[in-house]
Amino acid sequence: MSSADNQSNEVTTYLEMLWLERGLSENTLAAYRRDLIDTQRVLAESGVGSLEAADETDLLEVLSHRQQRKLSPRSTARWLSTLKGFYRYAVLQQRIDIDPTQQIEHPKLGRVLPGALSQSQVDALLAAPNVESPLGLRDRAMLELLYASGLRITELVTLELANVNQRQGVVRVMGKGGKERLVPTGEAALNWLARYLRDARPELLPHGGAMLFPSRLGRVMTRQTFWHAIKRYAQSAGIQQKVSPHTLRHAFATHLVDNGADLRAVQMMLGHADLSTTQIYTHVANQRLKDLVLEHHPRG
Repeated sequence: MSSADNQSNEVTTYLEMLWLERGLSENTLAAYRRDLIDTQRVLAESGVGSLEAADETDLLEVLSHRQQRKLSPRSTARWLSTLKGFYRYAVLQQRIDIDPTQQIEHPKLGRVLPGALSQSQVDALLAAPNVESPLGLRDRAMLELLYASGLRITELVTLELANVNQRQGVVRVMGKGGKERLVPTGEAALNWLARYLRDARPELLPHGGAMLFPSRLGRVMTRQTFWHAIKRYAQSAGIQQKVSPHTLRHAFATHLVDNGADLRAVQMMLGHADLSTTQIYTHVANQRLKDLVLEHHPRG
């Protein structure tokens, strides 16, 4: 049975139970189905094969994704209720051992983000690829650019060579809704990018082409491929928490705000349409300061 069939079956089985036991209306069942299917889709984009395979961190990533889409609090509350019902049923049916939504509370939903990596963790992750191989050098350049510019994973894997200006140190990105933005990148990322373009890209793409970071087969890389690569490098770097391409985007923004960057500048670099979406990083920074006081102050 295919992964798509498994995903369809787990939702259908649950909805049939709701219809039989609770007599829910077709409209309510359709809303539940939309929420569950949408969650499956976002999970699949992160490499998680089914609802039952997801853990709490995976679902917090989906929650963050909903926040970025500016879905209403009412819609998000319904979505969480739907998930809680699904996972309670899965536990009762002994399909899973632990309900991953247990610690996810009804609102304040919009403030939940996956934990950001520390600077030392980022350094270890960036150093993980074997840069003596063309693929490893490609991956190092991708990780450096992802962290230096805060790109979304789709923006990174679809980036074209013509959109990188090494002399000026900026990347032209086509973001959500077809909105274009210029994002500055740091010297370290530019140095790794130059090395990759000189030593690895000609081998990976001998006949040339528009794409900046081709797959091993010389095609446009999928998001899932790079997600799995990051997961592998995080394990190699000894990072225990779950890491995804979005984690590096969070680290980019969090570290900028931690070091006093202007919030509107961060908003522009991330490509957020609304400043309120970016303001969550001030909460992350404030919580870090609070944690430091509690840990190190004699009367914390």
